[in-house]
Amino acid sequence: MDFPRTLRERRTRRHVSQLDLALRAGTTQRYLSFIESGRSVPGRNMVVRLAESLDLPLRERNELLLAAGYAPAYPESSLDDPVLAPVRTAIDHILRGHLPYPAVVVDRGGDLIAANTAFDLITEGAAPELVGPGTNIYRLALHPGGLAPRILNLAEWARHILVRLEHLEELRAELTGYVPALEPSAGQLGFAVPLRLRSSCGELRLMTTVTTFATAVDVTLAELKLEAFLPADPATAEALSAAAGAKACAAAAHEPGNM
Repeated sequence: MDFPRTLRERRTRRHVSQLDLALRAGTTQRYLSFIESGRSVPGRNMVVRLAESLDLPLRERNELLLAAGYAPAYPESSLDDPVLAPVRTAIDHILRGHLPYPAVVVDRGGDLIAANTAFDLITEGAAPELVGPGTNIYRLALHPGGLAPRILNLAEWARHILVRLEHLEELRAELTGYVPALEPSAGQLGFAVPLRLRSSCGELRLMTTVTTFATAVDVTLAELKLEAFLPADPATAEALSAAAGAKACAAAAHEPGNM
């Protein structure tokens, strides 16, 4: 990678001027101009400060360091690594804590890491190859064998998904091919785009929230996202609670000694 060009691209993509970046990084605009023109070679600490000042994701900070000829500063551990055992425990607690509402944890590409039991209501009827750890939740959402036939506002929801995939060009191109050329509803969307989904419990109206590990210094951890599906109306809240209760009763009936 060409470091001066890479730095300039990262800066302009974030609409940050040379002066603003220089002030944030504690240097001068003249020196930053020399760096971006290739007339000066920054030290490792300066590259780290520039990356931090641009608020780059940890993966891109490592890429910037490599482009400048330095070793990456941030580790990229496997989730199976013992050092991330507390993270796995935290994920389990968080997913259970969202019950009776569906919640999932995905990686940077949208591949499923874990889900709570309430997510089964979302995936009911989907093709088996689209469901489970390692599958892609964005593909699940828009694939004809996934949720798409049950999404009542597919045009709005598909656009909501595709906008989030600008960094995943191949996946975005694939999913765009699944989405029919539908016009979004002209009605008022309200305060957020809901997912309107047919289910065995009736229509569910869900809004989503995304949570990240804000203080992560490991690339893997920094790229994990918890996506929770919260009820957008009282009827959906009641349906999700009832479904969770029915599942708990069914599980208890199959425990040893209850047969």
